[in-house]
Amino acid sequence: MHILHPITLLLSLSFVSLLNVNYAAVGSGDSPNGESPFTPKASLVRYWNKEIHTVLPKSGFFISKASPLSPVDLATFAKLASQNALSAQLPAFCSSAKLFCFPDLSPSLEKHDHDSHFAIYNNKNFTNYGTDRAGGADSFKNYSDGDNIPVDSFRRYGRDAAGHGETFSNYAPESNVVDQSFNTYGAGATGGTGEFKGYNVEVNNPNLRFASYSDSANGKAQKFSTYTENANAGPGQAFTSYGKNGNGAPNDFSGYGTGSNVIGSDFTNYGETANGANDTFKSYGFDGNVPQNNFMSYGDGGNAGVDSFATYREKSNVGDDSFQSYAKNSNAEKANFANYGKSFNEGTDKFSGYGNGAMGQQIGFKIYGVNTTFKDYANKKSVTFAGYTSASTADASMKVTSDSVVKNNKWIEPGKFFRESMLKKGSVMPMPDIRDKMPKRSFLPRSIISKLPFSTSKIDQLKEIFHASDNSSMERIILDALDECERSPSPGETKRCVGSAEDMIDFATSVLGRNVAVRTTDNVNGSKKNIMIGSIKGINGGRVTRSVSCHQSLYPYLLYYCHSVPKVRVYEADLLDPNSKATINHGVAICHLDTSSWSPTHGSFLALGSGPGRIEVCHWIFENDMTWTIAEA
Repeated sequence: MHILHPITLLLSLSFVSLLNVNYAAVGSGDSPNGESPFTPKASLVRYWNKEIHTVLPKSGFFISKASPLSPVDLATFAKLASQNALSAQLPAFCSSAKLFCFPDLSPSLEKHDHDSHFAIYNNKNFTNYGTDRAGGADSFKNYSDGDNIPVDSFRRYGRDAAGHGETFSNYAPESNVVDQSFNTYGAGATGGTGEFKGYNVEVNNPNLRFASYSDSANGKAQKFSTYTENANAGPGQAFTSYGKNGNGAPNDFSGYGTGSNVIGSDFTNYGETANGANDTFKSYGFDGNVPQNNFMSYGDGGNAGVDSFATYREKSNVGDDSFQSYAKNSNAEKANFANYGKSFNEGTDKFSGYGNGAMGQQIGFKIYGVNTTFKDYANKKSVTFAGYTSASTADASMKVTSDSVVKNNKWIEPGKFFRESMLKKGSVMPMPDIRDKMPKRSFLPRSIISKLPFSTSKIDQLKEIFHASDNSSMERIILDALDECERSPSPGETKRCVGSAEDMIDFATSVLGRNVAVRTTDNVNGSKKNIMIGSIKGINGGRVTRSVSCHQSLYPYLLYYCHSVPKVRVYEADLLDPNSKATINHGVAICHLDTSSWSPTHGSFLALGSGPGRIEVCHWIFENDMTWTIAEA
């Protein structure tokens, strides 16, 4: 054992004591609340005083985003980052620095021979559950209810079982950033049923993976009912080799993704070389916002399969579906598309190599939507089109009017967008849900973040640091954020992604100068209710100005997408209860005066019934988002 020299030990202990000592009288407000001057928060306060020249007090809201690391932890993790060794201490780093990380679920070889009923349970690894079972049932009820970041893994679940049933009821409802993996689920099973009912309803950012699900199963039925209903964003669902080599296995997707916002599904090698597969997609993606579904090599080499798509993506906004090599090399495949893609704003549907190499297939398109392309479509004689709506013959029911858009588009939350004329004293208007639905995180200090990669070209290093396995939720989250940050700016936009408070200050002052102020809505009172506008004030005298708005991105540490916004007006307003007239909040709103470069399908135009460059669009600053402007005395 190596023994420290007494003088060396004394000096080391003295340094640690120095780092942790409280300095009550540092002066100049450099150390908040008497904290050690070596904390990230104290360092941020000094940086604010140095870079921002204004008579206004420092923003407590902004300072609160500083890293909570202690001086000792800061020095330790900064050294690990410089040595590319943070991965080995990730759980401790995530906990100490208040980061968003998924728990590591260890594999298990434990067997479970009896019926299992799980209620109020989360973050569990289910390995070998129901394996080789004869009969019996497992029930998952109110599982991960309202949990934040539930991570569940089902591996080799129900493998080689006979007549074993699984029911997932109210699974992970109203959860945030859901990660579920079903790997070789029900493989080789005979009979039995798997039912997903009320699965991931109203969740934020779902990522669900079904790999080799029901692979080589015989007659095992799977039913997805009200699956990811009213869910928000996220990679969605991936089905890889689902039902591969299966025999007579019916799958029913009913109410799948109904009313969801920007949800994607990928079906790869689904039903490959299956015999007598029977798949039904009913009300799939119904009334959703920009649903995206990809079917690649679906039913490849299958025999006598039947696929039915009814009211698929109906009444949705836009949406994109891609069918590539669908039913390739199949025999006697039947597919029926009824009321497919009848979205109220034109979507895009692509059929490439559909039915290539197939024999005896029957494909029917009935009342099919506009803007569809068929490329290298095989066996055209076996395809029938009835009531097909082409772009040149779109019927009156597909034409979009301002009134019909606002009336029918349920996913546009009332009050999310409004006109500037509403911002006057006494106006009553709905307030959207402005609550922050992101996981709670903090900025990283510059001494750490400067040593971490931040580029899609460094994705392998980032995956190693944050324990993101291939095709995992964390990999998708990291890539999505990097893609958005590396995207070219829009016309007139200056943008930067920042993961430290100092970087945000630098960007804001580079655009606006050093006399700046940062603002946000005080709290979430009034969310999803009607509010009344009280006293209102236009920033910079209500003149047209520019601002730097910063919106959170989902990432392991607190990451903001900041961009300069020209030609805006910014307002502060007291928000009142319409009945009692009591002040319940102090809101910050920004009105974009130039919308000419916005997409015609932007939610604001669908909500307000107009188009790019024709109207101004206003919105509130949501919880934990912020906008920087030139300061006023």
